[in-house]
Amino acid sequence: MPTDTLPPSPAPLAGTPASAPVPPPAPARMSARAKLILLLLCAAQFIVALDFSILNVALPVLGRDLGMGQADLQWAVTAFALPSGGFLLLFGRIADLYGRRRLFLTGLALFAAASLLAALAWSPAVFLAGRALQGLGAAVIVPTGMSLLTTTFAEGPQRERALGISGTLLSTGFTIGMVLGGVLTDSLGWRSTMGVLAVAGIAVLAVAPALLTESRHPARPRIDVPGAVTVTGGLLALIYALSTAAEAGFGRPDVPVALVLGLVLLVAFVIVESRAAQPLVSLPMLRRPTVAWGNLAGLVTFSMMSAVVFLLTLHLQEVLHLSAFLTGLVFGVQGIFAVLSGVVAPKVIGRIGARRTLLTGLAVQAVFTAALLGMGTDASGVWLAAVAMTVACFGHLWAIVSYGVIVTSGVPDTEQGLATGLVTSSQQIGITIGIPLLSALASGRIAALREDGAGFADATLGGIRLGLGADAAVVAVIAVLAAVGLSRAARRTRADYAPSK
Repeated sequence: MPTDTLPPSPAPLAGTPASAPVPPPAPARMSARAKLILLLLCAAQFIVALDFSILNVALPVLGRDLGMGQADLQWAVTAFALPSGGFLLLFGRIADLYGRRRLFLTGLALFAAASLLAALAWSPAVFLAGRALQGLGAAVIVPTGMSLLTTTFAEGPQRERALGISGTLLSTGFTIGMVLGGVLTDSLGWRSTMGVLAVAGIAVLAVAPALLTESRHPARPRIDVPGAVTVTGGLLALIYALSTAAEAGFGRPDVPVALVLGLVLLVAFVIVESRAAQPLVSLPMLRRPTVAWGNLAGLVTFSMMSAVVFLLTLHLQEVLHLSAFLTGLVFGVQGIFAVLSGVVAPKVIGRIGARRTLLTGLAVQAVFTAALLGMGTDASGVWLAAVAMTVACFGHLWAIVSYGVIVTSGVPDTEQGLATGLVTSSQQIGITIGIPLLSALASGRIAALREDGAGFADATLGGIRLGLGADAAVVAVIAVLAAVGLSRAARRTRADYAPSK
């Protein structure tokens, strides 16, 4: 094991036997059945990632078809984002207690049915109901799929490889969804974007029962209802506030109200969990430096990269006037290299360790996001965008794979659903909040520049540059903080494991 890889904390979590037997190391090569299970679980994660972006370019056409006004189109995205981000932790814990396979299959069935409902929608209300049910299905699929992955593949090379492939597909799914959405909308209409998700969900559901075996927490403790209510309500309020602010700004009265409510509920959640006999989230787990810093890094790398994709799309189409097809080609190149990066990441982790891989990935993402500030209003910006995004994507995927390894390492199988629920919450909430935050920042700058008399292209470029600069700065700061926090944890853990003299 590389010298910088953090071993599990010597203090066991509550409910974990202190003298649990150490399982033999897993073989590095996967069996044929294990590969099929990995393919199945990754396919499910990829479908959910597609759903986050496949509808974006179809919104104007959808609005005209269903009679939705411009102000209402944000709900096509928000209706999915609210339940998909808000219920992740709850369903991750329910899966631990009542069966991961059972919940996974239920989530797939709900997602496929909801996608079909959205595809056939005859009114805005029916369409938004379908999107909300899609989000609820995604909130079941993502944590249960990740916990099935981490309990199927033992800690070590197999899990690192599995997390690498899963993280690659989750990240590239967001980008590919934008390209695929444009192609489908132009050729078959907006309903095909929802129809393809329904078909894909049904295909995965048809195969899953034959491959997956059931697993659950052996003790089956009771659900922490107060914790579930406060954390779900808090996440829902925060996601609503940020999603609404991206469209209407922070000056709309319900936005600050929702922000305050979300923060109050999350503080209440921490208080509830500190007193609960069987908490939804184990606070000792959250106090693990690997869990805390790993999840913070995951939240930032996902949120900031999704925001870069959005801002870059705006630049290519609004400033450089590229067609949707050429814009798709730029992101297609990024997607190809993202797959390659995901394949390489586990090998890098095996050589230099998960912590160093994470910090290197964050640094590369920050530097090459900052390089995008060099884009102007001439066509040369296309080449800079393609090269900088490709390299930034390498760093992004390294960060994704390594943070998943860091957070889930040393966690017993009985709490893998909780650990992976935290991992997937970071991913999904990151994708949800990154675009609204930086979109609101860029929009405010664009409006200010327009008021000062700047032309459309110059004002738009100024807003994009502010968003990209803030994006790069956030990633860089978190890289430094995570480096300090994880290094201290590694030194402390090595001291705890050092033989006494």
